[in-house]
Amino acid sequence: MTPTAPARTSPDLSFLLDHTSHALRTRMSAALGEVGLTPRMHCVLVNALAEERTQIQLAEIGGMDKTTMVVTVDALESAGLAERRPSSRDRRARIISVTEKGAALARQSQKIVDRVHEEALGSLPARDREALVRALNALAGGHLATPAESPGPVRRARQASK
Repeated sequence: MTPTAPARTSPDLSFLLDHTSHALRTRMSAALGEVGLTPRMHCVLVNALAEERTQIQLAEIGGMDKTTMVVTVDALESAGLAERRPSSRDRRARIISVTEKGAALARQSQKIVDRVHEEALGSLPARDREALVRALNALAGGHLATPAESPGPVRRARQASK
């Protein structure tokens, strides 16, 4: 007798969320790439403009490790979009200060980010858009607000068959 796969009792939410998130990230990367930014660079620029923030704070907001953050800020500095400066609150801390050129590009890139999000949601009927955003906000602020501790690295969910 050949064993059979267990019956699925609920939708594969992990696959659905991971696949759509991956597709959205690739579209976002391509769109921001047209103006010479990565999503991480955009994240740093926009959040550094919002208020005085240290490199560590910006890394936390963007979900970046220390090395990735350093590389991202190095790229922003090389492009003349941002610079590291001493904090006005703590002389030991360094903040990321956005240049005028960086602020102008952040305004442009925010329009791109908004457009990509609108295009994704625009593929759904209006009532479904509202329901999806409401449901994702409820999950992100509730049951899935905090990742669980994991003994090993978490890998990306499987890919859909082509």
